Amino acid sequence: MEQLINVGFGNYVNRHKIIAVISPDSAPAKRMIQNGKDQGTVIDATQGRRTRAVIAMENGHIVLSAVLPETIAGRCTQLQS
Repeated sequence: MEQLINVGFGNYVNRHKIIAVISPDSAPAKRMIQNGKDQGTVIDATQGRRTRAVIAMENGHIVLSAVLPETIAGRCTQLQS
C-alpha cells in the first residue's frame, strides 16, 4: 500500500519513492534545483512560500516544499510505526 506524506498545503508524495530530504541552502542543492528546472523535473509545492526542503524522488523529480526537512522526516517515521 502506498503511504503518502504531506509536504505542505494539501500536497502529498509517496513515502516509498523518497530518496532524500535536504535543506535548499547549500550550493549543490541550489544547482540540483536549477538543473531540475532546466529539465522540467521540478515540482513546486510551496504555494509561493519560501522553499525550506528539497525532496529528491526515485524517478528523478525534485519536489520543493515550504515545510522543514525535520518535519517531513518526522512524518515519514510516524508512518513506519
